[in-house]
Amino acid sequence: MPTAIAVTGPDLVLPSPDRHTPSAAVLQSAVQSPRTYSLDQALTEMDTLIEHHGYVVVLCPASAPTSVTHRLHAVRSVLESDRIAVVRSDLPPLGLAVLALQLRQLSICDFSPGVLASAARLLSHYIYAGALLGSVAKLDRVPVTLQSHAKSWLPGAQFAVLATPRPELVKLSGDGGATLPGPGFATRMLYAPGQLAPGWVTETLAPAWNCQGVTEVRPAAESARWWATGRVVEFAAAIPDISVLYQLVSSVRRDDCHWCGLELIGDRCAFCAAPLPPPVDHAPPRTLAPSGATALPRGVT
Repeated sequence: MPTAIAVTGPDLVLPSPDRHTPSAAVLQSAVQSPRTYSLDQALTEMDTLIEHHGYVVVLCPASAPTSVTHRLHAVRSVLESDRIAVVRSDLPPLGLAVLALQLRQLSICDFSPGVLASAARLLSHYIYAGALLGSVAKLDRVPVTLQSHAKSWLPGAQFAVLATPRPELVKLSGDGGATLPGPGFATRMLYAPGQLAPGWVTETLAPAWNCQGVTEVRPAAESARWWATGRVVEFAAAIPDISVLYQLVSSVRRDDCHWCGLELIGDRCAFCAAPLPPPVDHAPPRTLAPSGATALPRGVT
């Protein structure tokens, strides 16, 4: 069985693009209150996933309540399992759902659990996630100037905001012709309309980014809280082709974690959080010159 990809809410599960891509496991321990879903139930839920899949990669938004992350780490600690990776992400809701889909696609490939889990950080840099907003007055996840705050109070004001990979904010003019810096590679765009019309996203932004296709999905319940307004159309453009994703992850150097032994890419193991040790300097030791003399480079007389 492939490594299980688990998420902390049903809104993070996008439809599978084909019959080969597995779904994600929605952790009830993160969805339900501890008052109605006991720790024993949470342990059973996670233990069942480990038994069926061997390893579990949990995608958890950085914006999740602390009670959710505490419960996840408590489950991992009580089970004393090194087969659970809790990967936190700053991506907005739709962007995180796209990342979960990409990991689900890659889970059926020949990547080891450690590489798959640590690939989450790599793939996040290739997801262009943002939103069309009717107000940025309360937005605190992307830098907003005082002038933009003031313009938020104007009737009919709209803003295009890019959260990742690089924050960007643009106030749209009356003709809606402004755009955001986009990816320099082939992507497909997903968008989730809230209380705004999605025309600018589908008719201006997607063509400007040369997206290969545009698909509407249901808005996430978390979207309005994340973007601090219900007047939102969330969007995310990402690499849809599993062969390109596979090549991207395969091209990165792999190392073995010195603590748990799992393979990893990047500078930190996603399962045990141990950092990659600094490279060992194998340069030959320098020869000390006699007192009062000057040491010359080897081979110079």
